[in-house]
Amino acid sequence: MQHDDVIWSIINKSFCQYKSQTKSQRFCRNEYNLTGLCNRSSCPLANSQYATVREEEGVCYLYMKTVERAAFPARLWEKVKLSRNFEKAMQQINENLVFWQGFIKQKCKQRLVKITQYLIRMRKLKLKRQKKIVPLQRKIERRERRREDKALIAARLDNHIEKELLERLKKGTYGDIYNFSQRAFEQALENEEVEDDVDEEVEKETEENAEEEMDKELEEELEADYDDEDTERVFVEDFDESDDDMEDFDDTENLDLESSSEESSDEEESTPTAKSSKSKPKPSKGKKKSLRPKLEIEYETESEPKQKVVA
Repeated sequence: MQHDDVIWSIINKSFCQYKSQTKSQRFCRNEYNLTGLCNRSSCPLANSQYATVREEEGVCYLYMKTVERAAFPARLWEKVKLSRNFEKAMQQINENLVFWQGFIKQKCKQRLVKITQYLIRMRKLKLKRQKKIVPLQRKIERRERRREDKALIAARLDNHIEKELLERLKKGTYGDIYNFSQRAFEQALENEEVEDDVDEEVEKETEENAEEEMDKELEEELEADYDDEDTERVFVEDFDESDDDMEDFDDTENLDLESSSEESSDEEESTPTAKSSKSKPKPSKGKKKSLRPKLEIEYETESEPKQKVVA
């Protein structure tokens, strides 16, 4: 027979593997515990009629224990699947726990509320974008880096040794000492020739590209200079002659007239009187014809009569 009071007196005063003592109160670690506290009303071992709600892979189940199945541990708990709809799940709890204690009914409903709340939060978090935290294995990374460095050094040495051997075989330093495969030697030479040809083609392409770029830059500079010249060309209206220019022009005309009068006086020494000469200014050949109206200016010069010397 099952005696709940005897079981609780033993558990309460002596040892229980599910009991955990703290400074304030005691907790129960049994997975079928309804509240998580270690007391008489919520202990699953000391109550022959007990019920609880559990969640398994996102689905809620109602577990019920009765005294009729106490002799069969394999069939001790009756498992009822609850609906995903909260209202229907509440109705199922009320139907299955009709004649049970009010404390167990209330705590089962409260437990169902908390489980549905954290299931909703879990679904929302899964739908959101989350950062995946990946641990860094420092030792493995260092080991792989060291191996890569060693492999790189070994590859450089192998390539250097191979090139040196090929150069010596070309020069014929070894002669007929080594009986190596002629086909492998020819293949290595062909590979070197192909590499040289590829390098030359790449250099030619780079040079051509550089020349094309230089030509393009020169053309752009010339076009820019031509555009600048076009922009610098400005049309200006005709300027008026100033008074200073007119005075210079009068001085030049006076000089020309004086020279012409001296020549005429030398030619007419035999004549006692000198005639007044009228002269018109001649336009200079170097100056261009202006479109302005011409001005005619007349100058009169008087020469003194020369006296005859009586011998």
